Amino acid sequence: MDAPKCRVLCVDDHHDTSEMLELLLAKEDYEVDTAATMQEACILASQKQYDLFVLDRRLPDASGVELCGKLQQMSPGVPCIFYTGDAYELHRLEAIAAGAAAYVAKPDIDGLIDAVQKLLANSSCATTSK
Repeated sequence: MDAPKCRVLCVDDHHDTSEMLELLLAKEDYEVDTAATMQEACILASQKQYDLFVLDRRLPDASGVELCGKLQQMSPGVPCIFYTGDAYELHRLEAIAAGAAAYVAKPDIDGLIDAVQKLLANSSCATTSK
């Protein structure tokens, strides 16, 4: 029996970015949902178990840092990755302090895919067959 696919929730208020992430991560064999706001993300996270969260730093109804903290409370142990245009070291440190496992500056999509794969490599949803 195949292991379940890893579930990733991508939260970004830019539709094009969300669509691109959904396509790229699905191509890597992840099950992907998207949300554009903190409110949508929290509703989805309360309805479904995720293995990873990919967050933008700026959302229309909250900061990604706030959302990271909220998701850590709702789903302890599920890592958050920031994928954002805010590339300052101060922003990275703020996200890491809030519990983020990785911080990737846009448009480094290869860096994001690499971070996702590393964080999910030892997860129960990771494929073990070669």
